[in-house]
Amino acid sequence: MQGRFQQPLPPTTETLAHGGGVAVAEPPPSTAPERTAVTAGRTRPRPRLYVIDGIRLVAALMVALHHYAGTKRVDQPGNVIWGRPASEIMPTVFRFASFGWIGVEIFFVISGFVICMSCWGRAPKDFFVSRVIRLYPAYWVGVAFTTAVLLVLPGVWHRPQGRDILLNLTMLQSGSGVSNVDMVYWTLWSELRFYLLFMVVVAMGLTYRRVVVFCCVWGAAAMLAPVSKFPLLVLAADPSGAWYFIAGLALYLMHRFGQDLLLWGVLAMAWLMGQRELGLRVEYEGVSSWRGSVLIFTVFLLVMVAVALGFTDRIRWKWLVTAGCLTYPLYLMHYVAGTTLINRLHDTMDPRLLLAVLVTGFLLLSWLVHRLVERPAARLMKRGLESSFVRLRSFGRAA
Repeated sequence: MQGRFQQPLPPTTETLAHGGGVAVAEPPPSTAPERTAVTAGRTRPRPRLYVIDGIRLVAALMVALHHYAGTKRVDQPGNVIWGRPASEIMPTVFRFASFGWIGVEIFFVISGFVICMSCWGRAPKDFFVSRVIRLYPAYWVGVAFTTAVLLVLPGVWHRPQGRDILLNLTMLQSGSGVSNVDMVYWTLWSELRFYLLFMVVVAMGLTYRRVVVFCCVWGAAAMLAPVSKFPLLVLAADPSGAWYFIAGLALYLMHRFGQDLLLWGVLAMAWLMGQRELGLRVEYEGVSSWRGSVLIFTVFLLVMVAVALGFTDRIRWKWLVTAGCLTYPLYLMHYVAGTTLINRLHDTMDPRLLLAVLVTGFLLLSWLVHRLVERPAARLMKRGLESSFVRLRSFGRAA
């Protein structure tokens, strides 16, 4: 894919995989209002939401398969990846992979759910620290890895300038008009804008009412932004991604407080506006249908409703935790490196076997990044950042 659509400890008992790594989350509540069970004067948290970890990995694999075998780029005669159209080489895989871009929208919904969960009852400082330590370590590895591939294996992708690579390390390159080292990083720009907006509500203190009001205000801004032709409003409201994050927020409120007509209304509005954005994506992708895209997205939302209402709590497969941890590194590293390797190796083996080898290899590499980089770096950065905030408060009192 190209352009913007190219293409993933204050809390006590639970962590959830999130788009920026493993997001630390509070114990999820139970099914009644306030959704916590009280035993002998203590709250008993519900189990970890393992299903979300699994959904995230499925979404990342969908995106990867789309980039490798389901985009216009790999289906154009004379393209530089497979050598000939992917729809001719493996038509069945191509038809399935052509819908894989929906994995990005799935990421956004899960992000809204998990961020709301991880922020509940936390201070803005905790929110900031958790996002930094989850997003940046694997991202820095992704930038370095992709840059190395571009240097060692030229000819498939344009090699960025050194100053652009350095600016990419900030994760703020989109706001500076600088190209991403890897095109899939465009989603991080949407994530960052969501974090900044939601930080306002976190600073006020998260409540059911405030999150609902935030969803309504953001939704109204996202609806008005395209027709306003006001660049700052379009930038802040992010109309192409807002409704997916809003859907995730509404689903988490269902999870924490139980369902009601208002939350169903917010979710229905998010679905209605989301299907419009799906239609725009279909027009851009040019390789999938609107009906199929809406069907896949609808099924995903129904699964998330089941998660929010507790119907999947019995699923406690431990391996799903590892699956969730692989998602972010896999998303960051798969595109440029994977398509470059396809260009070099597509004549050496069966294309389906090559896809399987590539995906397996990137899953293994993602596990190594998580174990050897993300986990130790998160501990060090968390300790350093919390120490910095302690000094900040201390100097403030002294002044």
